Amino acid sequence: MKTPFFDLYLKAGARIVNFHGWDMPLQYSGIVEEHNNTRTNVSLFDVSHMGRFEVSGENAYDLLQTLITNDLSKLKDNQALYSPICNEDGGIIDDLIIYRLKSQRYLVVVNASNRTKDFQWITSHYESSAVHVQDISDSTALLALQGPRAQEVLQHALPRLDFTVLKPFDFIRTDISDFGGDKVDKKEKQKEKAVRKKEDNYKQQQELQPLNHEKEKEKEKEKEQEQEEEEEEEKNGLIISRTGYTGEDGFELFFDSSRIDIWEKLIQIGAPFGIKPAGLGARDTLRLESGLMLYGNDMNETVTPLEVPLKWTVKLEKPAFMGKQALVTRPISKKLVGFEVIEKRIARHGNKVQIDGKTVGIVTSGSYSPTLKKSIGFCSVPLNVSADYVIEIDIGGKMYEAKITPTTRFYKRK
Repeated sequence: MKTPFFDLYLKAGARIVNFHGWDMPLQYSGIVEEHNNTRTNVSLFDVSHMGRFEVSGENAYDLLQTLITNDLSKLKDNQALYSPICNEDGGIIDDLIIYRLKSQRYLVVVNASNRTKDFQWITSHYESSAVHVQDISDSTALLALQGPRAQEVLQHALPRLDFTVLKPFDFIRTDISDFGGDKVDKKEKQKEKAVRKKEDNYKQQQELQPLNHEKEKEKEKEKEQEQEEEEEEEKNGLIISRTGYTGEDGFELFFDSSRIDIWEKLIQIGAPFGIKPAGLGARDTLRLESGLMLYGNDMNETVTPLEVPLKWTVKLEKPAFMGKQALVTRPISKKLVGFEVIEKRIARHGNKVQIDGKTVGIVTSGSYSPTLKKSIGFCSVPLNVSADYVIEIDIGGKMYEAKITPTTRFYKRK
């Protein structure tokens, strides 16, 4: 599978790899260079391989609230929420972000590897016609603009918007024709005026006389026109959220998949700010430094949110939700911790972790940290293993010492 930006990868000299069935860029100029550029300037990532669902209807809130461990009632319009979804045993099916578009309409972003599984899981937990779940992944694109200069780039791309007021996990919606500084304010005002006029005319007709057959036909025609206008507005819509997976300030942009020109515009507008395209390799080292977990490596359906650093997302004060009973009663025997390899070797996913010659866990994520210039990672260990504890990791058949860190977060931006 390919995202809409595949040809642009090749043009930029990307090295392509298969990622869960997707042909994605591993790197362009080099993983370390792309990593450092994200930390110091700004980088552009294509994350259109992620799954995107729209959940709408009268019972949309109730459905999502019963499936996630976090509390959806906290959200207002134009706000997003991170949460795991769990099975009956408390195991993590996936971790996702839910965006509240309206009180009865949500956007759900899931991991690329879990797109089919998550869609089936969500749709299997409702029977009411008051909920509609649609997979909009193929019709939408998703880009991530990440780094300390990301806001400057967007401010130049959309000068009439104020991104300084946009808080983390908040988002704004605008017209994609604005992008690049086009002047569309007049058109928007005319459109809004026409819509208001139509609504006022309809209200007046309702008040003055009962609807006859002709009026019913006119009403149906107006509804069709409104639907067409909504569809057109949807196609031209642009959602910008202050979210990301790098530990830096940044934004994610959702828009129609036909608008691949947005990539080129961002590269052009961002040139004075040091923008460069970045691939999956840098994305992985960036998220690891920042203590962000990867589904399939650090968590899966055998792991609960209480066994990894996600306890803050489990709201046991909520009424019944999927996996709640198991999370209350299931014994916890392991935890996910951070480590630094003392010697100059890199630990990788699957390496065995030993204490006193006995295997007690495995490395779930591991890499060289370009920022810290040392080998870091996450591993699962027994609960009694504390910070500064020295463990041994089997790397290539030889044991190397590593020290447990106080937290899984190795880097925090200034």
